[in-house]
Amino acid sequence: MDNYIHLDKSKLINLEYTLFREILRTNRAGAYSSSSIIGCNTRKYHGLLVAPLKEFDYRRFVFLSSLDISVIQHEKVFNLGIHKYDGSHYDPKGHKYIRNFIMDPTPKLIYRVGGVVLSVEKLLVEKEDQILVKITLEDAHSPTTIRLKPFLAFRSVRELTHENLDANTKYEEIRNGVRIRLYDVFPYLNMQINKKNEFVPMPDWYRGIEYIKEENRGNPYKEDLYVPGYFELPIKKGESIIFSGSLSKESAPSTFKTKFNKELEKKFPRNNLYNTLLNSASQFIVKSDNRTALLAGYHWYGENLRNTFIALPWGGEAFGDKKVSLRLLADSIKRLENEFLNAPDRYNKDTLRNIDIPLWVFRTIAQLEGNLPAKTLWKKYKKLFTSVLKFYTGSDKDYFRVLDNGLVYGKIENKALTWMSFYAYGKPVTPRYGMPVEINALWYNAIRYSLELAEKSGDVKFVEEWEPLAGKVHDAFRESFLGNPKGGLIDVLDFDRIDISVRPNQLVAISMPYSPLTKEEQKGVLDITKKLLLTPKGIRSLSPDDPSYLGVIEGNVDKRNLAMHQGGVYPGFVAFFAEKYLELHKRGGLPFVKKMIEGFEEEMTEHCLGTISECYNGNPPHTGKGAVSMLWNVTAVLKVIRLIEEYS
Repeated sequence: MDNYIHLDKSKLINLEYTLFREILRTNRAGAYSSSSIIGCNTRKYHGLLVAPLKEFDYRRFVFLSSLDISVIQHEKVFNLGIHKYDGSHYDPKGHKYIRNFIMDPTPKLIYRVGGVVLSVEKLLVEKEDQILVKITLEDAHSPTTIRLKPFLAFRSVRELTHENLDANTKYEEIRNGVRIRLYDVFPYLNMQINKKNEFVPMPDWYRGIEYIKEENRGNPYKEDLYVPGYFELPIKKGESIIFSGSLSKESAPSTFKTKFNKELEKKFPRNNLYNTLLNSASQFIVKSDNRTALLAGYHWYGENLRNTFIALPWGGEAFGDKKVSLRLLADSIKRLENEFLNAPDRYNKDTLRNIDIPLWVFRTIAQLEGNLPAKTLWKKYKKLFTSVLKFYTGSDKDYFRVLDNGLVYGKIENKALTWMSFYAYGKPVTPRYGMPVEINALWYNAIRYSLELAEKSGDVKFVEEWEPLAGKVHDAFRESFLGNPKGGLIDVLDFDRIDISVRPNQLVAISMPYSPLTKEEQKGVLDITKKLLLTPKGIRSLSPDDPSYLGVIEGNVDKRNLAMHQGGVYPGFVAFFAEKYLELHKRGGLPFVKKMIEGFEEEMTEHCLGTISECYNGNPPHTGKGAVSMLWNVTAVLKVIRLIEEYS
């Protein structure tokens, strides 16, 4: 059966095609393995084994950067690896031997060197900092030897390393391998093979290795990697050997094959878009120290409460059973309490986080726990809901407070307070000072949802306290945000300024269970979004007819950041759009929504295979940009697919 994710075989030796397609695998505990599909690292974040360390606040470090595999026959050495050096010089050029790439159930490259056919599969062990590389000699007509040369980094994903005298280049022998620790602050990297082999010490620094994507972004892009030597062993036709790189204690080599096969059985079958994205969504889970969390994206994002609250109900079975989702919710609520609600400096200008984040928890709880009786929900979450509401009404700061009309106001010079948080040239790209439309929609929804539960639970005191404010917010929202001459809702308004830019934030306003807008007004928001913002890869962050629109994300960091929220396309908003579109149009809206997500089918073989990027160019062909895999985007498309099934 053909793989759902399949690449054009004729282009596999074309570097323009292969270098800009990446793969990513995680261990569900914070570690990952990632590179271009041909194994040539193009980012400083790439590595065969990249893992977080508890003693460094779970920051990630590249330990094993890559592993060059060579085939030796008749004393001739054919190196299948590939590294970029100065002047677009690639050495070795192992990509020219690639004949096929298979994605399912784990990434697999097939090489042909004369009469030799060799396959290479890479797999991370779940919840262990261990990479397994399975090398199978599919065909050969002469005695064959395999040589494995590890490239070591031992540095943060955000930095680069260079030849230095501080590195401890000594190695220690262990069962069927060696272990090495370049610096005392790190654990040992254990490198072993499941078959007796010879380790040949040939210590050397490979200088000037370059990462093309860092160069394109205007970042430092050259580093030196340390190679302690190489492993060498014979291999027979039909035989598989397994290399293990591990930060855990020394393993028994005899267990590698069994462990590889067991890990393979855990993989989701990538036989359609939905199952492929289930696999992708599951890779954001991080379980460590009796705590469960979701990463916002790869490679450089950590945990983000907004992304977690939005994605939790959308991810479905990708996160496991309902218990896992509720555990994720509980741990996220603890973070919310510590960072926002109970923090002694919660209103400090320097520590005030994005001011919408606490308001997302209401929608998350409604979607995850909505089947519980109202009294049960109110008993369980009354304290939390009240704390969140009072977090807003309790502030008397001029830069963050609830105004007399009931709307939430936030303005700190040179600080972004909404999800549009990119900075360029030292300033927020989209400051959105004042009263942003989505924050006040979330605010109204939070009050109304709390009141519904309180009323059904007979909590008269709470209702009497908060009902008047709900009415004020309703009226003020309609008075403030309706009437955009461009169509839809006003994006943000301050006391002396109204921003009528057409942006996707208004979709949040119509997607809440409690909205101050009529159905006709909600339809108007969908119409303007469909007309100006909708693309095959998601929703633009700004209308193309706006003078500030930038349709291509390119150049250095500042230039890229300018375009990210001034035209960049965000797939995450498709779930808000589709949910409301189907609610208003019922089954009649199915053909359009189905067509709306067709573009994500082709995306499974672009940028990072089997997942969805952080954003896309506003202009066609909407090339993927930013982080290669983003939690809320992946789960949004999963949500849309489930909506299509429900309405069908």
